[in-house]
Amino acid sequence: VQLQASGGGLVQAGGSLRLSCAASGVTSDYYTIGWFRQAAGKEREWVSCIRPSDGSTYYADSVKGRFTIGRDNAKNTVYLRMNSLKPEDTAVYYCAADSMCWRTASGYEHWGQGTLVTVSS
Repeated sequence: VQLQASGGGLVQAGGSLRLSCAASGVTSDYYTIGWFRQAAGKEREWVSCIRPSDGSTYYADSVKGRFTIGRDNAKNTVYLRMNSLKPEDTAVYYCAADSMCWRTASGYEHWGQGTLVTVSS
């Protein structure tokens, strides 16, 4: 199982980015895919996840209404669209795969390598 996160970059506050998590060895329509982020000096924080069974989506309160998770099963890819970005969204973003939508990092068995998002004020 391999996950490849991409799409990070530098953006001004109020801007948008779309992160991608490409999966191989696992199908995005079978595994739950979660997004986490880790800011410098802080613990890894759950951001969002999408369930394969019914497409249900879940969001941390800090990103609700600004971030949207979605998937393209044909491309075996899950996306995280991030709008109205704030400086406090600056972090390395990771995608992870497991059988359930865990809200803690320890619940996920498979991880991507992370992509850096920097939001300037």
